[in-house]
Amino acid sequence: MFELDHDLAQDIVDRTMAILPHNVNVMDSQGLILGSGEPERINTRHEGAQLVLANGRVVEIDGQTAKHLKGVQPGINLPLLHDGRLIGVLGITGEPEGLRTYAELVRMTAEMLVSHRHQQAEQQWRRQRCDDLLALLLAESGDSPRLVDEAQQLGLKPQMARTPYLFELGPGQSAEALSAWLTSRYPDSWCVSSAQYSLLWCRPAAVPVDNPRLLEKLEGLGWSILRVAVGGQADGLAGLRRCYRRVGDLLAYGRDVLPQSRLLTLNRYRLPVMLWRHRNDDALDELLNPLRKVLAKDGNGQLLATLRSWCEHDGQSQACADALGIHRNSLRYRMERIAELSGVDPLTLDGMLALYLGVQLLPQPLSE
Repeated sequence: MFELDHDLAQDIVDRTMAILPHNVNVMDSQGLILGSGEPERINTRHEGAQLVLANGRVVEIDGQTAKHLKGVQPGINLPLLHDGRLIGVLGITGEPEGLRTYAELVRMTAEMLVSHRHQQAEQQWRRQRCDDLLALLLAESGDSPRLVDEAQQLGLKPQMARTPYLFELGPGQSAEALSAWLTSRYPDSWCVSSAQYSLLWCRPAAVPVDNPRLLEKLEGLGWSILRVAVGGQADGLAGLRRCYRRVGDLLAYGRDVLPQSRLLTLNRYRLPVMLWRHRNDDALDELLNPLRKVLAKDGNGQLLATLRSWCEHDGQSQACADALGIHRNSLRYRMERIAELSGVDPLTLDGMLALYLGVQLLPQPLSE
């Protein structure tokens, strides 16, 4: 239920008195003066307003009548209505005879201000409630029928298939501003900011997005995007929650292992990210041991660079040699050396997979 407050009442007074050469008072539903051109009268009772509240009609008080009422000056007191409900009183000081011509116009203006402030409050409440609901829906207990029903009533379309993006913003960047930009251009998007420089954007999966061009566009608009992790299509809330966790892991993986990569997709790094989550488990030592043996003898990093290129080119010898700028015979020698040191043959599927996973868990130096 909307009620007048001091700020709104004083705003009505200030706007009105900027035009009228009379003092104006705004009283609440109890007859207490909330705003006035005479500050000393604020928070005092106004008997004229109480007459309006008791009778629900305009009350005119001339100079003679004012002498018999406490805290009242001559003037016109008009009921302030909102959605047909009496919420307060507007008082204009002066002899009624000279005020009648514009008193109704002043009341109409005041009621428009009240309506506008109410709409603002409703919009703010809706935005805040939507933000709260989205956070709850993405939490583990987000399948509550009550929450889902409320989300549907607010137009959030909780069962729509969506693709999550997790943005890591540079210092001083506003997640709220980025959220507003994305939701204005991609209807039915969800945006949730769980940290100061982090924004989760869940776009409708049916809407195609060119990710490199999106990053370029945002950069051109002045946003500093350190990196963004892009998940796959998630159908329903349960799938979206799972994918949200995956893009969180993907972003952390990119920060630690691929510091130069700004755009990371789950389809590209799904398997190494899955292993990276368990990077502190003893079981991964067995996977990394062959690669550690290579690194121990690779003083200039040549073998590791070769192995990275071999994995990036899916074991295609000519493409790998061309990327490294070497002859295929030189490549073959290096691969034989890697097999000798690691005890794993990178030319076999099992060997290539083992070394590939090990390489994916090694942080890439910034100089690469």
